[in-house]
Amino acid sequence: MKTNPGRFFEDFRLGETIRHATPRTVTTGDVALYTALYGPRFAVQSSDAFAAAFGYARAPLDDLLVFHVVFGKTVPDISLNAVANLGYAEGRFLRPVYPGETLNSVSEVIGLKESSNRQTGVVYVRSTGTDAQGEAVLSYCRWVLVRKRDPEAAIAEEAVPSLAKAVAPQDLARGLPPLNAQAYDLGLAGSPHRFGDYAAGERIDHVDGMTVEEAEHQIATRLFQNTAKVHFDGFAAKDTRFGKRLIYGGHVISLARALSFNGLGNAFSIAGINAGRHVAPLFSGDTVYAWSEVLATADLPGRNDVGALRLRTVATKNQPCTAHPDKAGEGYDPAVILDLDYWALMPR
Repeated sequence: MKTNPGRFFEDFRLGETIRHATPRTVTTGDVALYTALYGPRFAVQSSDAFAAAFGYARAPLDDLLVFHVVFGKTVPDISLNAVANLGYAEGRFLRPVYPGETLNSVSEVIGLKESSNRQTGVVYVRSTGTDAQGEAVLSYCRWVLVRKRDPEAAIAEEAVPSLAKAVAPQDLARGLPPLNAQAYDLGLAGSPHRFGDYAAGERIDHVDGMTVEEAEHQIATRLFQNTAKVHFDGFAAKDTRFGKRLIYGGHVISLARALSFNGLGNAFSIAGINAGRHVAPLFSGDTVYAWSEVLATADLPGRNDVGALRLRTVATKNQPCTAHPDKAGEGYDPAVILDLDYWALMPR
């Protein structure tokens, strides 16, 4: 066959390394389109002058733009035949990435577990994004439920990996340049709150909402070269249990991150992803809201310029977050679509 039907669960092998196509040079055009899609307002990624005064070479790419580009490359080899992306862990943003850099992706299969119905199985991978010189810029684990081609196919070897519950503070921001916290202009940044103004247990309703349009999520998924069938093929989607296309889970993450500016405007960089779960699907026409909880605050070894907030951001659809919709018994409030636990950096 000259076409790629995508891998099914029985095609994966523990320990194999998968090198993904296609190298992608990320430009200021991608930055402009990303901004148009999600509306992020964090000053460090918005202004070369602001970023340079703070200590960067210039405005770096939004961390999630880097994540999506790296993630998108893995889809044809990992999740083209996925039922659902289940979760994330051990995510580390290793250094700033600037416009003009070329990103590549490689994944290692670290776990396989067949479902009891033998129709599907969970594939665990550790994916790494590198620049043109092969230097790692991002690493993360994810697990995805993938269809089997043949329900009777035997699986050679299975294992469920042991993953850390959180990235340790000492492993964060190792590639971050020295920053001048005093030069960080709170007025231009749009928020008066620094690291010391937040405390564990605090909850923040981000107030604003964004309605997702059909064209937006289609453009976004193409921007990241994510070829997953569930996002594009409306004809095939008619025969699924939802009867329509699903919106890429990363689209929800970027929307929630952009919404979080209202309350976390100086959380200028995502340093690590501890855990993440796409609780329920999102569809075009739905409106996304978000709220965040400060799980912990952490000093970073050897740094007096920034601190790290461990945040849990919960996104909902068609329900504002004044009451902080959350887990309900063994499940979640029906409005919850995303539960993301991550570290964000903030100036002292």
